[in-house]
Amino acid sequence: MHVRDLPLSSALVAHYEDAGIEELYPPQTAAVEAGVANGDRVVAAIPTASGKTFIAELAMLTADGPGLYIVPLRALAREKYETFDSLPGVNAGISTGDFDAPDEDLGEYDIVVATSEKVDSAIRNGASWVENLACVVVDEVHLLGAPGRGPTLEVTLATLQRRVPGLQIVALSATVDNPEDIASWLDAELVQSTWRPVSLRTGVYCEREVEFDDGSMLAVDIPPLDPNDDGDTEATVSLVADAIDNGGQCLAFVRSRREAEALAERLAEEELGSAPNLADELQELGGTMTGRRLTDCARTGVGFHHAGLRSTHRMAVENAFREKRLAVICATPTLAAGVNVPARRVVIRDQKRYTGEEMAWIPVLDVHQMCGRAGRPHLDPYGEAVLVGDETTKDDLRVRYVEADAEAIHSQFADPEALRTHVLSVVASDFADSLDGVADVFSATYYAHQNPDGDLTDLVRDVVFELSELEMLEIEGGGESLSATPLGLQTSRQYISPTTGASIVDGIRTIQTMDEKNVTARTALEVICDTHDMLDTYLGNRERAVMYQYARTHAAEFTTAMGEAESFEQWLTAVKTARILHEWSQGVSIDDLVDQYRIGPGDLESRIERAEWLLGAADALCGVLEVDVPQFREVRALLSP
Repeated sequence: MHVRDLPLSSALVAHYEDAGIEELYPPQTAAVEAGVANGDRVVAAIPTASGKTFIAELAMLTADGPGLYIVPLRALAREKYETFDSLPGVNAGISTGDFDAPDEDLGEYDIVVATSEKVDSAIRNGASWVENLACVVVDEVHLLGAPGRGPTLEVTLATLQRRVPGLQIVALSATVDNPEDIASWLDAELVQSTWRPVSLRTGVYCEREVEFDDGSMLAVDIPPLDPNDDGDTEATVSLVADAIDNGGQCLAFVRSRREAEALAERLAEEELGSAPNLADELQELGGTMTGRRLTDCARTGVGFHHAGLRSTHRMAVENAFREKRLAVICATPTLAAGVNVPARRVVIRDQKRYTGEEMAWIPVLDVHQMCGRAGRPHLDPYGEAVLVGDETTKDDLRVRYVEADAEAIHSQFADPEALRTHVLSVVASDFADSLDGVADVFSATYYAHQNPDGDLTDLVRDVVFELSELEMLEIEGGGESLSATPLGLQTSRQYISPTTGASIVDGIRTIQTMDEKNVTARTALEVICDTHDMLDTYLGNRERAVMYQYARTHAAEFTTAMGEAESFEQWLTAVKTARILHEWSQGVSIDDLVDQYRIGPGDLESRIERAEWLLGAADALCGVLEVDVPQFREVRALLSP
């Protein structure tokens, strides 16, 4: 099937043909035959680089009305927005920002790109543009199985189906074990394929050679190792260098930020390439110690990528790699989650990561996502993925990752925190006004589809009464009538969890009992940092005594007494976050904060953003309580650039 055979304008056909897209890939043809261009629902479970973006575009371009493209990551939103906005005759918009506004101007666009959280927030805030949608495309729909993010995506899709009868849904997924469950839930035709435009062979390295799944072998030339050398790292260096010597680019995945930077610095010693102009550009983006390390590595064609980098640096690394200005990126597994950075060879040095309690195997799906980055259409003749092992692990790696299918996707909707959030949302948004009504709304979820014999009323009953205790819901007749309180309404509109809302309310009430001179910027920051919705900040053993002394020194300014915290460790971590944000608001440099508190510049960036959101929510809750805590507004203004 050819692009010219599709119901597209001549300008769009010319656009695709100019980009070298003339004939459809087999999975794309299967999607057309399944009705993706006729308004029918489709779930496409196909490998990376097999043409999922074109399937999405085809659905939205042929829909009888506006399209919405839901992404899991803000970085991916920007990339997709730029792709869609370049289409002839298409006016694309993007929404990933504030969670407390409906963004009515989004109704003016042909295609809107947004995160699932932003769409969920828009629905809660009564966005009328949602009801005019004709087509919704969900990227990375297998993230239904992710804690935290999964339930939001699940409820968003369930709500959209109720609010927009006849809505076309196109869901794009990695190859997983149970795509038929997702297709059945969405009443969609399943397109499932393992076809790739570029062949991919996957293998395990051990003792100077790689054995691939197609039976082929690759000898790896590693110099004799010094007793102090890390064998896995030196094998990775050789595998990367070999790919680059043969004209390819490489991605190397490791378990942690520190390991990503260390491997990049080791690879930089090999002088694999040269990118002095890129290094100069990175230097102009601003320099922390992390940024300077990145700049030094980039001069030799090596980059690293992790969440501790500032967003501008991460984007620069991604763009430089796509432009072939970088030969290799050393990354944590987050890079594999949707961002378009394919390479000829992928090397996965570490297959375990620290969970906070133990070293655990990385899920099969995550490893397959990394491997799937290997092999770029029109650029590489083949793709290779190599897991670095040894005599004790090679067989386990082959069975666990090379030969195994990815895990099945199971709903995470029954998580108590997710239930509290979404029960409050459906009542506050007037989608349900009784216990049975809430259960009826949730009957459209993936959870209900996977648990057809479960009693949804029983599932949410305890949650409803918990929300009543948190002053978020009013209950009459044992649940026959439910309504959101003013606090519940504002909590839902501000897109904070009920747990966070109740915690902030407790903090505001405590502030009302404090001596006015003790209510400071630190007070406001402690309140919002000690909530479920603030990102955790690592608290090292060496820092505990320092933070303890800081907490004692400023005890009068805090709403929680040191001896009364439910979890002292968690509260002390919140105090550390509050201290970092306070010092930032007072003009302390990012270099000093990164050095003193062992955080990455990207960590500071993300926590500032979270703090601005939570301080705004706290100020809104003050309005409901009819009290004024000006420190919430004042600190928020100081945090803004």
